[in-house]
Amino acid sequence: MALKLKKTVKQMLAEANAEVETVNAEDALKLKDDPNVVFVDIRDVRELDRDGRIPGAFHAPRGMLEFWVDPESPYYKEIFGSGKKFLFF
Repeated sequence: MALKLKKTVKQMLAEANAEVETVNAEDALKLKDDPNVVFVDIRDVRELDRDGRIPGAFHAPRGMLEFWVDPESPYYKEIFGSGKKFLFF
C-alpha cells in the first residue's frame, strides 16, 4: 500500500515561497558590499572547485544547511545567529 503524504511537494513549495524573498542576480550584486548581508553558497564542494567561488561568500553545503542553521544542533554555525540577511545561492 502506498504511503499517503500529508503535504504534497507543491504545497510545501508554496508554503516556502510565501516565506522567502527571491532576489534576482542584478539586485543581489547591489548587495555584495552590504555588511549586513551574507552570501551563502550551498553548492557541493566539487562544484566550488570546478566553477569557482564568490569572494567572501560563506559555504554551507546544502545537505548540512538545516543542521548548521538550527541553534539546537551540535553542528550549529554562529554565523546564522548573526541577525544578518542571508542570500542563498
